[in-house]
Amino acid sequence: MENTIHIVLLSGGSGTRLWPLSSDERSKQFLKVLRDAEGRHVSMVQRAFGQIARMVPEADVTVATCADQERMLRLQVGASCDVVTEPERRNTAPAILLACEYLRSERGLADDEVVVAMPIDSYVEDSYFAKVADVARAVRDGAGDIVLLGVEPTYPSEKYGYIVPEAPEGSPRKVSRFTEKPDAATAAELIARGALWNNCVFGMRLGYALGVLARYGEFSSYADLRDRYAELPKNSFDYEVVEGADSVAVVPYAGEWKDLGTWNTLTEEMTDAASGWTVLDEATCPDTHVINELDLPVVIAGIPDVVVVATTDGVLVCSKEQSPRLKELVARIDDAR
Repeated sequence: MENTIHIVLLSGGSGTRLWPLSSDERSKQFLKVLRDAEGRHVSMVQRAFGQIARMVPEADVTVATCADQERMLRLQVGASCDVVTEPERRNTAPAILLACEYLRSERGLADDEVVVAMPIDSYVEDSYFAKVADVARAVRDGAGDIVLLGVEPTYPSEKYGYIVPEAPEGSPRKVSRFTEKPDAATAAELIARGALWNNCVFGMRLGYALGVLARYGEFSSYADLRDRYAELPKNSFDYEVVEGADSVAVVPYAGEWKDLGTWNTLTEEMTDAASGWTVLDEATCPDTHVINELDLPVVIAGIPDVVVVATTDGVLVCSKEQSPRLKELVARIDDAR
C-alpha cells in the first residue's frame, strides 16, 4: 500500500447560504445542479468522486460526515467509499482525527500511511487532484509534518485565508506563517510575496494525526473515540493543528478553484437559467436564475441578476450581490414568524 493515497473527504456542512434549496436534510454538496461532460445532472459529491477516479485511481476514499447525510451519500456514490459518521458536528479538527482513528482501528493502517484530508465540495479542475497526489508525494519525501495545497490567487480577496511561504517559488515550499482574511491592500502585498489561498487541504502521515489525537486523551478504539467525541476541541484543523505545527509545507496549484457556497458563485456554474415550472422573461432578466420545485408556476420579469428559488421549505428572491449575506438573514426566520 506504499503508493496508496488515503483521501478523507469532509462533508459536514449544511450550506445555509444556499437556502432554501440546501438544508440540514439536503446539504449543498448533494444538490444536482451541475452537469458532467455528458450533460447529466450531478452533485458536487458525484463530480468530486468522478475526478478522483480519473486523476487519482490509486486513492482509497473515506468520507467523514454527519449521520443524517450518510443515506444521501450512499444513494449518490454507492459503496465506493468508507463512511465515518460524527456523533455531532464539531468542526474539521475532530472530524479528521475521527477518520484517522477509523483508518487505524477499523482498517488496520500503519502509522506511515499517507492521509490527505480535504473538502468534498470544492469546484476545481481535474488537475487539482493531480496536485493532491503531489501533496501525498511531498509528505512521503519529508517536506513537512503537514503538507498543504495552496491556490495561486487571481485577485486580492478578503474572503480567504493566506498561506505565506518562506520563498515565492518552487514546490513544495516551506510555510512561514498564515494570515486570515486580510483587507484588500494587505492581500495584494501578500500575493506579491508569493502567498497562496488556503483551501483546507491537509496531507500528513497517519501517525502524525494520531499523535495529535493523543494530546486530548487515550482512546482505545474508533468506537471509544465516537463515545467520547465531545472531549475533542470544537475547532478547525487549521487553527487547532496546522498553525501550531513545527514543520509545514505547501504545494502550489494554479487553476480553477471555487467555493460554491453562495448563490452568486453556484449560479456561475449552472448551465440552465431556469428549472421547474417557470416562465423567465430572459429579455428583461439577464443573468437571472430560477429554480422552482413547487407544483405552482413561477413567472419572472424585469429583475436582472437575481436568484429566485421556490421550495416547500421557503421562497427566496435575492440579488446575487447580496447572496453571501443569506446565512445571517435565514437565522432570523423563526423570529419573523
